[in-house]
Amino acid sequence: MPLPWTRGIGVPTVNAKQWRPDAAASDGLSSQSLSPHIVLSFDVEEHYRIEAASQLEISPSQKAHYAERLEPSTRWLLDQLFRFNVRATFFVVGEIARHNPALIRAIHDSGHEVASHGWDHQRVLAMTPAAFRRDIRQSKEALEDVIGEPVRGYRAPTFSVVRQTAWALDVLAEEELAYDSSIYPVRHDRYGVPAAPRVPFRAHGERHSILELPPATLRLFGVNTPMGGGGYFRLFPLFLTRWALRQARRSGSPAVATLYFHPWEFDPDQERLPLGRLSRLRTYVGITRSQGRLVSLLQRYPFARAIDVAKELDGVWTSLPRFHVASGIAMEPASTTPELATCAITASTEASHAR
Repeated sequence: MPLPWTRGIGVPTVNAKQWRPDAAASDGLSSQSLSPHIVLSFDVEEHYRIEAASQLEISPSQKAHYAERLEPSTRWLLDQLFRFNVRATFFVVGEIARHNPALIRAIHDSGHEVASHGWDHQRVLAMTPAAFRRDIRQSKEALEDVIGEPVRGYRAPTFSVVRQTAWALDVLAEEELAYDSSIYPVRHDRYGVPAAPRVPFRAHGERHSILELPPATLRLFGVNTPMGGGGYFRLFPLFLTRWALRQARRSGSPAVATLYFHPWEFDPDQERLPLGRLSRLRTYVGITRSQGRLVSLLQRYPFARAIDVAKELDGVWTSLPRFHVASGIAMEPASTTPELATCAITASTEASHAR
């Protein structure tokens, strides 16, 4: 039955030719080789919470405006996903569960995964380990109260799990998250771990490890170019996004690419924030063409939820690349050393994998 806000919208067949399952034959995982996947994800937060606006004084009326705008832009995304029979992952700020639980429930009831984007969109760099643990617990509990099932995924605001905050991976593993999607393997002034793998990997903190699903990049002239979504999706020609997906399918091991977007990026009529020149360019460039570009991708590719890909990767856990985030150094293949991790979808700790 069509969802209440999608009546009258057809569901055409998705063209999946560009990501055929047989393309995984050379992914390097031998008998445990995986089908290629594109994880589609959305970071759900009110527009005023973006990092570029963190130093602005936002009035209560402006906050109310952006809270109101979040509803129709997210509903538009749900419409399009229903139209193309796509399921995605929505990383939701926990505070939204307080004032708009119906929106979170609509996401969940539509078959999409609800994951955590922190409690109030505070960067991990601004928190202590104890504060981060409280943030994770508060966010998870609020979202779980609404959807009635465990929250298993996390993405840090502004991809703020970096070398200095590698301790966050230990907290995520201890709080029984199944995967993280916070480490961007690029060089950027606000985030990034340039030496990190471009494919799903085992991200090691000081004590534990967890499955990492990094945003997509395009390898050009020996440099990782960010191509996972956001401003890059709006700024660069769409063929570069397609090139990055093609590159991940052909050379990724495993062949998984992760894309991310924000509901506010599909709302060209929202009130603009008074940002500086560079931030204004990053934030609003190409916003009027975002809807058409997303529809183009939905027409062309099949997509998956992050949790479903994590479950599949659980079967090849020992074959995944290992990376020590604090040092920025790749690790040797898996040893017999016990460690806690939550790539383990079927168990709450990684000890069962390592022993």
